[in-house]
Amino acid sequence: MLPVFIFTFLFFSEYLINSSRAESHSMNKIIFSLILAVTSINVAFAAAGNADAGKSKAAMCSACHGANGIGASDAFPNLAGQHAAYIVKQLQAFKSGTRVNAMMAPMAAGLSDQDMADIGAYFSSLDRSGATVSAELASMHSAPTAVVASVAYVANASAGKSLYELGDPSRNIASCIGCHGKEGNSKVLINPNLANQHAQYIEKQLHAFKDKTRVNYAMNQFAGAMTDEDIADMGAYFSDTKAVAHVKAKRVATVAVITEAAIAGKAKSAVCSACHGVDGNSLVPMYPKLAGQHAEYTAKQLLEFKSGARENAVMAGMAAALSEQDMAELGAYFASQKPTPGNGKGSELGRKLYFGGDTTRGITACIACHGASGKGVAKAGFPVVANQSVEYLTAQLMSFKAGERYNDRNSMMRNIAKRLKKKDIDALAQYMSSMK
Repeated sequence: MLPVFIFTFLFFSEYLINSSRAESHSMNKIIFSLILAVTSINVAFAAAGNADAGKSKAAMCSACHGANGIGASDAFPNLAGQHAAYIVKQLQAFKSGTRVNAMMAPMAAGLSDQDMADIGAYFSSLDRSGATVSAELASMHSAPTAVVASVAYVANASAGKSLYELGDPSRNIASCIGCHGKEGNSKVLINPNLANQHAQYIEKQLHAFKDKTRVNYAMNQFAGAMTDEDIADMGAYFSDTKAVAHVKAKRVATVAVITEAAIAGKAKSAVCSACHGVDGNSLVPMYPKLAGQHAEYTAKQLLEFKSGARENAVMAGMAAALSEQDMAELGAYFASQKPTPGNGKGSELGRKLYFGGDTTRGITACIACHGASGKGVAKAGFPVVANQSVEYLTAQLMSFKAGERYNDRNSMMRNIAKRLKKKDIDALAQYMSSMK
């Protein structure tokens, strides 16, 4: 029997993650599920969907998701116009148990890959406005009455738009627009469309990420940093994006905080200046810029140079005498510095690979971890790549490709780099270096 609750999908991208070898078994289980998510981004599905076949298979879905793919209540997501690849992925997750839902698991269990592909193709073919619907399908089920919960806080749609488009770096909240597109119209097939989605459903999913009843390390971090008001604002924005289309997204400009750690790090950075520059802006392209790099990432690299997890004869000697406090202070100092522009000239091929990957070769889009502007995600351990030199970016990608650098968590970079050709690496380095 086909599902009644098919497709109670999370509408936030599978942004990814890392964990050290010393972390607990439970965290490793989380990381494993996340790696499954990241490796599935932009990977083509084996079964080709047939919308006509999916139409009959989707009949039982209409009780909750509407005959036209528009959820009958805010508790159920809209499926009309959703990416077929995303729909299939969620059904597979329900079936495999990587997405936990006591009701959906047994319902998805009876679906074959072809069934999922057909259902995905059918809902993807529907108009997201809900205008397109089969009279035959519409007559099969009547919609349940929507239950709308009252909310005391008066949400601010403009604030929701700003958070969606710009994020909040001061709280490590990444912008959503990079993965979910302008006004929620995702251009990456595995990332869900949020446009025309129920506001209440979006809020429900964010709250689930926030309280970790829905486990995804990256989204748990982002939503965990959101207040209830932020979540309500995001829902308000998606309840009618056109109402605030004229409003320009903005946030209060943040200035890097000069902490006591950063001040201490400045004094300790003197020895670094010969290669990395006095302010972390290296004048020698083969050496990385440290200015503006996440403090956590810089400290991690120093720790791994010291332990040997990242091999470099020069840096091993430099890091040998550093304490973890020294590393944290150096990271804080360089993070507080402003990077100079990179020497990249841009590349159309690089841009396409960065934002879209390559489905035919199983190459994950770089945006999933490093963000729309190349600024990475500090808490997730993804470094800033924008403004870095072409030479250094090229060298690191080649090292990952050859397996000579192996301090990436769960082999994430090695698995991607090994699929890249030399021309891909050259193009990506030119594009990332040109990012601001």
